Amino acid sequence: MSGERHGELVVVTGMTGAGRSTAAKELEDLGFYVVDNMPPSLLREVVRLVDESRGTEQPIAVVVDVRSGSFFQSLQANLAQGATGRHATLLFLDCADDVLVRRQDAARRPHPLQGSGRLLDGLIREREVLADLRSDADLVIDTSSLNVHQLTDKIAEAFGTPDAMRLKVTVTSFGFKYGIPVDADFVADMRFLPNPFWIPELKPHTGRDRDVATYVMEQVGAAEFLDGYVPVLEGVAEGYLREGKRFMTVAVGCTGGKHRSVAMTEEIARRLLASGYDVQATHRDLGRE
Repeated sequence: MSGERHGELVVVTGMTGAGRSTAAKELEDLGFYVVDNMPPSLLREVVRLVDESRGTEQPIAVVVDVRSGSFFQSLQANLAQGATGRHATLLFLDCADDVLVRRQDAARRPHPLQGSGRLLDGLIREREVLADLRSDADLVIDTSSLNVHQLTDKIAEAFGTPDAMRLKVTVTSFGFKYGIPVDADFVADMRFLPNPFWIPELKPHTGRDRDVATYVMEQVGAAEFLDGYVPVLEGVAEGYLREGKRFMTVAVGCTGGKHRSVAMTEEIARRLLASGYDVQATHRDLGRE
């Protein structure tokens, strides 16, 4: 494997309630292959399987918590010896005990190490177990005063690449008679435009064909809609990025999802792409008729 480029390996650990799940979700959004609650003894095997199935450039993040117990010695040994063949970063999420108590109480969940004692007793035992790992950590993030968005920003700053941190926009056409896409952040209705379905020479074609697209774009209100709607999407997209959201879905509908919505979806995607967004255009109901 000499000469091969290897992706990063991030090991996420830390105190219960300090934000491991939030960190894992952000790493996944940044393109990492995430394995949650992994016994450290399986670290090398997980890396080997990912290398074989996804390639050695695929970044990996593994989340290890205190329930792994004595396996932590195995984790430290693997990281120290570089046994995975990857550059490994140990990320430790810490938090003040009083904040952790409030978070656990709010979640109504017991601490995995408290047994029959108090929540604080579990936290004390956890700190003892994790003391060596914290001292070995490459990056320690104290989440005591951070909200979810601030934590994801810190994760993105530490592990994100320019491409990974771009907003990914999906613009999809659909037919209202088949239902509105449930995952849509925005829904635009193109039924205010004349329907090419009723023009015999256009009916067999779709909004991806030039003659249909030209017809749709030349209709009264089409250009005005695009000139007004796309800047709104761009403004919201910037807000999404500030709030740590990296995915946006825009659904564009017409009656059957074949003509008007398809042509408009392609044009909206083209304009957003020209503005620098990572955009893909999809057509949910095209070919359904």
